[in-house]
Amino acid sequence: MDRVKNRTKAVIFDIDGVLIDSYHAHLRSWQQVAERYDREMTEQEFARTFGRTSREIIRQLWDTAALSDADVEAFDQEKEAAFRAIVSDDYPWMDGALKLISALSDAGYQLAVGSSGPRENVEMLRSQLRTVHTLAAAVSGSDVRHGKPHPEVFQTAAEKLNIPAANCAVIEDAAAGITAANAAGMLSIGLISTGHARSEYAEADHIVSHLSELTPERIGHWIDTADG
Repeated sequence: MDRVKNRTKAVIFDIDGVLIDSYHAHLRSWQQVAERYDREMTEQEFARTFGRTSREIIRQLWDTAALSDADVEAFDQEKEAAFRAIVSDDYPWMDGALKLISALSDAGYQLAVGSSGPRENVEMLRSQLRTVHTLAAAVSGSDVRHGKPHPEVFQTAAEKLNIPAANCAVIEDAAAGITAANAAGMLSIGLISTGHARSEYAEADHIVSHLSELTPERIGHWIDTADG
């Protein structure tokens, strides 16, 4: 792998469970909308599918023979709109997220987000973040054909940044995202978040329990010393 030391590096953040503490808001929005469609979303089902696109979750959990593509799309949009309504009044930043973003920016890192969520959710984050920092790139589930664990989200982010995958670190809280980062040839950092156990991050290159454990120096060292 062509890893070049002392060149510009990048950190690509997942959003849910990494930059924002969205677990309970997403669960509530799923349950609200599922009930309107005479379906049920248990917390176990939610935790198992967290990190995938809403469309994939709908097709995975429920018999979609009775749901047309238009029905799935309507369900998806209704669920995500419900989520945005829940978080709009009090955006739930993860503890340490803004501090880490500022430190990485000051250290010269290029920063991006790579999410399986819809473009509207990503734009909401960018709007919330704009007074502190402007992201160099953002990729949503609306921008790609394949959601995580496929690497397309992170590959697209690296292409937008014009930085080799080998010089990128990904911070993720879901197993699907860790798999995607590894498949993209990037350093994977697992952040243990609400509803997840450490054992779920076995594939990650490094595991942390809190964003305060991460610094520009530490991430840079991990990128430089990662095995090809």
